[in-house]
Order: sequence, then C-alpha cells, then structure tokens
Amino acid sequence: MKKIVFMGTPDFSVPILQQIIKDGYQVVLVVTQPDRPKGRKRVLTPPPVKAEAIKHNIAVYQPEKIRESYHEVLKYEPDLIVTAAFGQILPKGLLDKPKYGCINVHASLLPELRGGAPIHYAIMQGKKETGISIMYMVEALDAGGVLSQVTVPIEENDHVGTLHDKLAEAGAQLLQQTLPAIFDQSIQAVEQENQKATYAPNITREQEKIDWTNSAEVIYNQVRGLHPWPVASTTIDGENLNIWWAEQTTFEKSAEPGEIVKITDDGLIVACGQDSAIKVLDIQLAGKKRMTVKDFLNGSSERFKVGQRLGLGYE
Repeated sequence: MKKIVFMGTPDFSVPILQQIIKDGYQVVLVVTQPDRPKGRKRVLTPPPVKAEAIKHNIAVYQPEKIRESYHEVLKYEPDLIVTAAFGQILPKGLLDKPKYGCINVHASLLPELRGGAPIHYAIMQGKKETGISIMYMVEALDAGGVLSQVTVPIEENDHVGTLHDKLAEAGAQLLQQTLPAIFDQSIQAVEQENQKATYAPNITREQEKIDWTNSAEVIYNQVRGLHPWPVASTTIDGENLNIWWAEQTTFEKSAEPGEIVKITDDGLIVACGQDSAIKVLDIQLAGKKRMTVKDFLNGSSERFKVGQRLGLGYE
C-alpha cells in the first residue's frame, strides 16, 4: 500500500485529509504547524489538522521550520506527500524524495492568486469564479506543474467563510479523482504560464481599512473578502469600528465619502465614491462585542448621527 504523508494546518485542510483517509490510503504521518495560543486567555490550541489526525491515531509532527527538520519526515519513507494550506515551502531535500513527488491542493485557478490568501483576494477582486488547482510542488511559491483543476463559482453574497467551505470540499473531491491517476502515472502535469501569474500574499492591517472614496461595489467586496476574518475596519470619531457585514444600496443625494447619510431601523447608509452607498448592518466598536446595527441602535441610538463621517482617522 502506498504511504502518504499529509501536511496541512487550518480548517481548509481537514476535509482533504478526511477524504484521503476515507478512500483507504495509508496516511503514515501528519505534519502541521505547532500549537499556538488563541483567544483572550491565550490558551495553547492545536491546529485543526492535528485534532483530526489524533482522531485517527495518525502520528503528528509539528516542526517550527520544516526546512530545518525535514529529515524526520523522511524516516516515514513516504511514496507521496500531499499538502493543503500547510503554510511553509518545502525544501528540495524533501521534494525530491517521494517516488510520486509532492503535490499541493491550492485554492485558486493557478497561475492566478499564488500565495497564502487566495480566497480573500478572489472575493476582494470581485471575481465571479475561482477554483482548486492540484499541482506538483517546487521550491518556488505555487509555481509547479498543474495536474488538475476545478472551477467554483463565487456567488454575490459569498464571503471568505462560505467560499472557504466550498473550496475545501471541492479540493477533497478533486484530490479523490486525481490520486489514482498519479499512482498509475496516467496523468501529466501542465506547466504554468508564469507571465500570467498573480499573487495573494497574506492580508495586512492596511488592507483591512476601508477607503470610503472607493465605490460601494469595491467596499462591499472588501467587507465580504475579509469576513469572517480578519474583518474590514474604519473609524468613527477616532475610534476603531469593525464592519462585519454590509450590503450595497442607493442614496439620491450627494455626500462626502464616509458620511452617514441616513439611519434606518437596521442599518447605517454610508456614502461611498462614485455617488454610491452601502448599508452597514453588522458592527463592532473597539472593546465591545459584535452586534447588528439594529440591536446597537436599540440600546444606544445617540452613538451614530446623520452627517458623521467614518474613516477620518485614516486621513
């Protein structure tokens, strides 16, 4: 039986590992990131992939830097290494060892959106579709030959959370179809057109800030492209304000970008660039809990006023 080493870390990786196990392959080792402190109490928490591996009594290895300690993986003599959102580039000494190579399940239609945040960027860029690519790994970032791809549509109300789940499931299904062809060597990788490559590096704090001079469409894509993590933000009276959810709307009068032009029972109508507007529906003030605008207004109707401008602290 072929021996597989699986490398992955977040929730995205779990359905893919589950599918490999379900299909009867021998997973001899799971490699994942070290446990990290989480939450306000900074409780040391294992990655989701580690928790799944333990359920199936699979050995777990958690190197801080795989490049410096990959020899531990080679002890398991894998025939194939499968990675999915592992978070580190594998060294050549590891890439060259497995008989069937090292493959990665990546959440974009390569060569588009190479990097660590392809789901976020696909939504923020307003794409109508994205997908899964399974490719051979090389030392360069997401640049190996592509074995298989599947397209996944992006719906108008999709956000990172919903699209993440769709892509994780699509990745599991595509890998199920691709693994037999790898093992019987009936599939050929297609080299990527590097000149068409685009990139999706990890989200920065600067990208979380809303620029109200952008159109409502751009801002809406930013909000849903950062939901439910790390969340778009703005300021009100110099205080941070997270915008968890919003929707595009219309407003007839011209106003300054970021200006609250109307307060309804359930939202704040905020002017955007190009004479457009969004309706802010779900918020979180600094140090407070997340809540709907409707609930917030019921408890504190004086906090927001028509004419206030959001985002002035960024200027």
